[in-house]
Amino acid sequence: MTQSVSELAFAQQLSTNPKTDAQRAAILANPGFGDHFTDHTAVVDYVVDAQGNGGWQNARIEPYGPISLDPAASVLHYGQEIFEGLKAYRHADGSVWTFRPEANAARLNKSATRLALPNLPEQVFLDAVKGLVQVDANWVPSGDGESLYLRPFMIATEAFLGVRAAREVSFRVIASPAGNYFGGELKPVSIWISHEYARAGRGGTGSAKCGGNYAASLVPQLEAEANGCKQVLFLDPFNDNAVEELGGMNVFFVFKNGTVATPALSGTILEGVTRSSIIQLAKDRGLTVEERKITLDEWREGIASGDITEVFACGTAAVITPIGMLKDANEQIGSTDAKPGEITMSIREQLLGIQTGTVEDTHGWLTRLV
Repeated sequence: MTQSVSELAFAQQLSTNPKTDAQRAAILANPGFGDHFTDHTAVVDYVVDAQGNGGWQNARIEPYGPISLDPAASVLHYGQEIFEGLKAYRHADGSVWTFRPEANAARLNKSATRLALPNLPEQVFLDAVKGLVQVDANWVPSGDGESLYLRPFMIATEAFLGVRAAREVSFRVIASPAGNYFGGELKPVSIWISHEYARAGRGGTGSAKCGGNYAASLVPQLEAEANGCKQVLFLDPFNDNAVEELGGMNVFFVFKNGTVATPALSGTILEGVTRSSIIQLAKDRGLTVEERKITLDEWREGIASGDITEVFACGTAAVITPIGMLKDANEQIGSTDAKPGEITMSIREQLLGIQTGTVEDTHGWLTRLV
C-alpha cells in the first residue's frame, strides 16, 4: 500500500556485517574519491497502481549491496536515470552538516521532470540523506578538505521493452568518504578543448543531471587525459563557440575590472549548486556578476590582453579549482605555471569555511544531520 508523505517513515534494517573500526580507519586514512562506500543505503520505491495512481512507499535504510534488476528494467534500455551530489562535513565539535540540500532536492525534481520520472517530495529527499548519515556517521572523515560524498539517484526499475515512462522507480542514496577530487596540493589544472564532441544540444538533457550527459563526455575526457589535461571543455559551435561547461563542472572568469562572469544558463548547461553559491558570495562582496555568453575568442583574447585575470571551475566534488591552461591540438591559452588567483582562492576559502563551520553561514545554507 502506498503511504502518504506524512506517513513515510524510514524503517531500519542494519547491516550484520559492517566494516570493523580498523577497516574503516584504514579507508579514512586515504579515502580517495568514490572508491569506498559506507555500510548502508537509503531506499524509497515508487509504484503506479492499477488505477493509475503513483506514490512513494517502503522507505528504508538497508545494508549497502548489489541492486537486483530484471534484465528488461527500463533504466538498462532507455536510460531513465538521474542523480545528485552533495557532501556531509564534520565540524570541529563533532557534529555533521550538509550544504544546501534543498537546492539538490529541487534540482533532482527538475531532472526527474525532464526524464519522465516522478517528483520526490523534498522532505523525503532530506529524510533519506539524514537517515543514511545518522546510521553511518562514523564514516564522515575529519581531515582537512575531507567529507562524506552523498550520491542520491533515481532509476526506472520496471521490466518492459515498450518506449514509455516507467511505472516502477527506485530512489536511493549511497555515501562515499572523499578526499581532494583532483588529489594532492591544489594547483591550476589544464583543460582540453573539445571541438569534435558535444555534451548536450538545445532541447536535450543538458540542464538535467542524468547519466547520459556524463556518458557523452567520456570519450572527449579520455582525449583530454591523453593530452595531459584533467578535464574537457565543451563549446557551442553553432553559437560562436560559446563556452558551456566542463565534463562535470561550471566555469567562471574574473576580469581585471573586478567583474565575475559565468556562461548563462541556456538549457544545455547544468545549474550547479556550487555555481549559484559562488554567484551569491561574489555579490555579497560587492562584485559585479554577469551571467552571459562567453566565447572561446573572448577567453583567448582576454588572457592575451590581461583583461581576464583568473579562470576557475566549480562543482560539488572539487568545490573550486583554478584553471591554468586551456589547449587543443593547435594552441595553448594561459600557462601551466599560472598561480591560483586571489579572488578564486578567497571565494574558495569562504565557501569551504561555511561548509565546514569555520566561517559564519549568513544565508542559512547549512542543515545539521548529526
